[in-house]
Amino acid sequence: MSTEAGIDVQRQLESLIQDFRTSDPPMPVIVLHAEDSADDDRVTELVDELREGQQRHGTRLAVAPTEPQPGDSDPTARAARLLCDLGDSRKWGDRSAAYRPYAFPRLGLVRALQEATEDPEMREHWPTAPAGTPDGNVQREQAQTHLLRILARQRWRPRRPSRRHRQMLLTDVQQFLPMGVLGAFTALLTRPEWYIAVLAGIGLMILLAVLNHVPGRAPLFLWLRRESRWFLTTTFLQSAARRQSTSVRLLRPVGSWRAIAARAYDVAEAMREGGPFPLQLYVLALFEDLRDNHRRGSWDLRGFKRTRPPVLFLRRIDRENGGIELIRAVSDVRSRRSELDPLLIVAGVAADDAALLDRSADGSPPAGRPQAPARSPRLQQRLRHWYDEWAGNLRADQSPSRTNALPWVLRIPLPRAELVQLRQTDWRCVRARHRPPLARVVWSAHSLLLVLALAVTAGVVHSRELHRTYCSAGLLTADRDTERRPAPGGGTECVGIAVGDVRFGAHLRDGADGESRRVRELEDLVHAENAEVLRDHPDAYVTVVYAGPLSSSPGDPSLVKGAEELAGVYLAQRVVNENYTVKLRVLLANGGADMGHQRVTADAIAEYADRDPTVVGVVGFGRDLQSSPDVTRRLHAVGLPVVSGTNSATYLPKEFSNWFSLAAPDEHQANALGLVARQLRTRGGSPRALVLARDTEESQDRYTSEQALYGGEMLEREGFRLLPAQNYRVANGKPELRLHAESICRGESVPSVIYFAGRVEDIGPLMTQLSTEPGCANREMSILTGDDLSKARFSGTGGRDGVAPRITLYHAALAELEEAASGTAFYEEAAKYLPWLEDGRATYDAADFASGQTALSHDATRALYWAASLGDVRQSRAATWVNLRSVKLDGMATGTIDFTDAPLYGERHGHSIVLKRVRRTPGGVSEAEVLCSRPAGSGKPLDVRECSIG
Repeated sequence: MSTEAGIDVQRQLESLIQDFRTSDPPMPVIVLHAEDSADDDRVTELVDELREGQQRHGTRLAVAPTEPQPGDSDPTARAARLLCDLGDSRKWGDRSAAYRPYAFPRLGLVRALQEATEDPEMREHWPTAPAGTPDGNVQREQAQTHLLRILARQRWRPRRPSRRHRQMLLTDVQQFLPMGVLGAFTALLTRPEWYIAVLAGIGLMILLAVLNHVPGRAPLFLWLRRESRWFLTTTFLQSAARRQSTSVRLLRPVGSWRAIAARAYDVAEAMREGGPFPLQLYVLALFEDLRDNHRRGSWDLRGFKRTRPPVLFLRRIDRENGGIELIRAVSDVRSRRSELDPLLIVAGVAADDAALLDRSADGSPPAGRPQAPARSPRLQQRLRHWYDEWAGNLRADQSPSRTNALPWVLRIPLPRAELVQLRQTDWRCVRARHRPPLARVVWSAHSLLLVLALAVTAGVVHSRELHRTYCSAGLLTADRDTERRPAPGGGTECVGIAVGDVRFGAHLRDGADGESRRVRELEDLVHAENAEVLRDHPDAYVTVVYAGPLSSSPGDPSLVKGAEELAGVYLAQRVVNENYTVKLRVLLANGGADMGHQRVTADAIAEYADRDPTVVGVVGFGRDLQSSPDVTRRLHAVGLPVVSGTNSATYLPKEFSNWFSLAAPDEHQANALGLVARQLRTRGGSPRALVLARDTEESQDRYTSEQALYGGEMLEREGFRLLPAQNYRVANGKPELRLHAESICRGESVPSVIYFAGRVEDIGPLMTQLSTEPGCANREMSILTGDDLSKARFSGTGGRDGVAPRITLYHAALAELEEAASGTAFYEEAAKYLPWLEDGRATYDAADFASGQTALSHDATRALYWAASLGDVRQSRAATWVNLRSVKLDGMATGTIDFTDAPLYGERHGHSIVLKRVRRTPGGVSEAEVLCSRPAGSGKPLDVRECSIG
């Protein structure tokens, strides 16, 4: 600085800059003028020296052109023109300035609106009819449409020279970078190769960039830009939006676009009317952009890194160049908005024009204006005093009653003595204390390492959560087709559909009977067969899902059922793939122990079927639970038919057209057992009967309640006097039957027939209780029950189940195997393809086949495959559903599978059914014998003579 005034003013500026590092002090408009008009040029030179000094100190600064410009003589328009070029970041210093260049999106939007408003094409489109009239409304809509067309042509940005088109492109593309990252991350969640995720992100970004620059249309995501959000939410523009509501929700793009369009037209009309509004809007946009460029809460902490406020220099302001109007507009906007912005303005003014900044039009001083303090020995003390007084009076000076004053202007008169040039040896330049911003140190490589460490920690926590939730998970992704769910008896079990590398057998504990090992072996065989199908026949296969109980709980034989059913499904797959052109791919789905999580499994199957059109149907869901209707409905919604081998629900085929079952319905079983009950009643004795059912109030079981309903109706129809039905509870996996046994056996009326509507695991405790109660131990008694007892292995066949003395058990079974054995190749194929069987050991009465579970699941799979490959051509899912009603297969393990007579929403006939009697021999062994049976496909009903109990 070459003058004492310059040194002191520079010191004051640096003092403000020092305060700016730690707080947000109010930034005044510092207006310098000489006390004597003869020194006006020295003041201008002083402003130039201040600019050069701030530039050397690294301050971002701009110089508004105050030289006379040709054009409009209106001072307000000239003042607005001073701000037009300030939206160019190059006007605020080069790249050597601290941090990166400024961005002025809001100022650019305002300038684009003004350029569109002043476009020659708009002149003939502005409304001429009065507002509110029909013609006025129509003209206004047409004008708005044309204005939006012009803005779209400008890309909603100010017109720029062609040499900057590339920069504009890069600026626009920046907003698509997050979308590209999101696309890549989304692709990564599907667990592809890493380069596929990268290509997906880059491809999405390029696609959005191309669509964004389609000529003649508004940019994509215009409503998400920060300038658009400001444009819609600032209260400064509410006065312009006087005809149409411009309320907006950021999650509603259509409504947001309408709001932007309405706001743009209203602002354009206000700009066209002129006055102070355009200038104040320019000032407001500049302030908002600068506030955003110095926002401390930004992602890059730019407010902490830019420790020096921006400075705008005006060399000489007067009425003609619009400088006075600009200063007035700055003061007005700051007073109205009452928000601090970082812009520091330094202006020079002629001594004769200085009074225009704090006097009204008539030249009278504003009332209540504080007088200048007595002159101090040095300007430095006077500057500090003036600034403190200005800051202290700022609140009062913004009052509406003091509109003649410009509260944000700090006018500094400079005496001639302090404008005298000093000797060069006395020149000094003061700079605020400088140290690297903390944000530069924290938000750096060290902070990046910390963030990475935190990210890794969060990733590990997230990975642990994924491993707790899903059966197969990585660091950030998981196979969401299978989930971990609570298992009966504690722990978790893996349920869902195994599409990837998940093996349900890996989550099983080894049991005493070896079912866990059998399930693991079968899973490996099925997956090996699937791999061969996909490798050798990628365009000639259909996919069938088997859904069964591939988990177990203590005391629950459901895994036995799952292992036997899975063996039948695998056997059908091997036979099909060895002998047919269209191959069969089998996916395994686990419904949990006793199918307790079958609803979750159905959702997983449905979601996967939406992704894989080769899935044509489902085999399994062999338990009738409370969730069975929801499961069938969910699969119905995605067009999947269900062919169940063992689910004997009567209501499912009546309610759902996609339900097909090989199992005789519960009502049919009860009617068949009625042939036995009729003979028991005519034998004499007490014609009393009782229904003993498992309590299903706290369980999902529906099978037992259906059995109890139809069994009670059958007994009443056969002439028995029914005693009050009893329901027994199951606690910790064990039935509570002692009190019920005492009630049955010690009552006044002891029933001769009990219809047991329970599960196979409950029959042993029941026999034990009845055999020790005095009222029942020495009494002949018969127990009738449904097909769940077909899973029992009585002692005569090497099993552990048995019946009590003097008690005869009659139960239904779903698979007539003996009569069908002579006409099927099922057992030869089983001996050939099931590795644990030796040649000649596969017979209908062998332990692995006696229950009929394997045969039924084999036949169900073959029936579904036949419908999916009709004519030796791969069928669609819908065609498979239709073709199922034309299925008729001879030579199956249970007989002839015939769905041709299956009506829509009705019962079909021709199920396989067996009635068996189990009683204790004199040698103490429980032996089962077949009373009567029908193979599948036979329409001849059973009769009393055929099912005689002797």
